[in-house]
Amino acid sequence: MGDQEHVSLIKASTNASQYFVDSYYAALNQRRNTIASFYMAPAAMPGTNLPSISFNGSQIPTAAAMQTLFEQQIPQAHYEVQCYDCHVVNPNYVVEGSHVSPAKTGKNMTILVAVSGYVKYGKPKEAQPRAFSESFLLVPNPAAITGQQRMKNVKEWVIQTQTFRIVV
Repeated sequence: MGDQEHVSLIKASTNASQYFVDSYYAALNQRRNTIASFYMAPAAMPGTNLPSISFNGSQIPTAAAMQTLFEQQIPQAHYEVQCYDCHVVNPNYVVEGSHVSPAKTGKNMTILVAVSGYVKYGKPKEAQPRAFSESFLLVPNPAAITGQQRMKNVKEWVIQTQTFRIVV
């Protein structure tokens, strides 16, 4: 991989990660009915148990179950991201049904995103902040790459694997 291609991947992964972190935590805070849309569709990799979601040590079976957990069981929350980091894991990820784009475009890579911050569950003025650590493996959204769904607000990157843990 040449230097220019490497720089392009870094820029693309940084931009994708920043957009993802901003929009995902906004959804957790205010738009819980959109949570499932952040995850890859199981049909994208048939025969697997993806997406893989671990929330504070418990396996969550589906993106819909994660959304239901937030809508029905987790009290009002306010997530405050303190920092995040990202790394390209696979610069040559191939999405089923797509034409492989050159690696330098950043459209066919997987991205590891590590996030840490604080969360308050319950009424903001009464809740105590708790530290959290979370990691995601983002993959290209097949619907965005193959053009199957030309819908407004189709996410370019979706969660394939997620682990969340309260650390304090």
